[in-house]
Amino acid sequence: QVQLVESGGGLVQAGGSLRLSCAASGRTFTAYAVGWFLQAPGKEREFVAGISGSGAGRYYADFVKGRFTVSRDNAKNTAYLQMNSLKPEDTAVYYCAARPGSYSRDFSNYNYSGQGTQVTVSS
Repeated sequence: QVQLVESGGGLVQAGGSLRLSCAASGRTFTAYAVGWFLQAPGKEREFVAGISGSGAGRYYADFVKGRFTVSRDNAKNTAYLQMNSLKPEDTAVYYCAARPGSYSRDFSNYNYSGQGTQVTVSS
């Protein structure tokens, strides 16, 4: 069992930055790939970024490339999503999720997820 807790969301102006954290407890964190997803009101959850268990592999949705950076600190059992140059359309609830093995762009392939953290970007 892995428990995930996101934090770091909030209200920010367009062009600003936020860093989301995903703290994990439970089994060996390095065995799990982590994915970040967002869900805007009335829309389906969609892939934002993913990172392999070692941190060597990092993957991004096209709409965040060059603006968001995914990372992890396995010594702290924590994954991060650094979000820069935020836009109003980035407003959503952001979730982290974990699965053993390789990452996936499909949220339904993840075994564990957190409760989400709200990110609101004002224009």
